[in-house]
Amino acid sequence: MVKDDCIFCKLANGVIPTASLYEDDTFRVILDANPASKGHALILPKHHYQDLCELDEAVGEKVLKVAAKIGKAMKEGLGCAGFNLVQNNGEAAGQTVMHFHMHVIPRYEGGSKMVTWESGKVSAEETERIVEAVTPRL
Repeated sequence: MVKDDCIFCKLANGVIPTASLYEDDTFRVILDANPASKGHALILPKHHYQDLCELDEAVGEKVLKVAAKIGKAMKEGLGCAGFNLVQNNGEAAGQTVMHFHMHVIPRYEGGSKMVTWESGKVSAEETERIVEAVTPRL
C-alpha cells in the first residue's frame, strides 16, 4: 500500500524527484536532504509501513542486506571509515516522518560524534522487572 499523503511514499516511488543511490522492487535509497554527514542516505520502502512494528517480515529481512550494500559502497566510494545504521520508531525515539526508513550515515575519521549515549546502571531487581514485563509479550 502507498499512502497518497506520505512524503516518503512519494520519494520512494519517484513521484517527487530526488538524488537516488539505489533502487530495486522494494526500496529506493536517496540522499538525505538534511544530512548528518557527507553521503547520509535514507533507505525507503516503496510500500507504506509506519514503523518497524508494522514492517512486512520479508521487507525487514531485506533492509539489512540493502544497508550493507550501501555502506560498503560508501566506504569504497566516499572513503568513510565506517557508517551508522539508525532507525527510529515513534516520536519519542526521534521519528519525524511516520514511514519506516533507515538512515545510513557515513562516518569519517576525526568527524563529529553521533549516535552517542551515556551508559547507566540497572539494579538486579529492575532487570528482573523488565524481563517479567517484556518476555510474556514475545
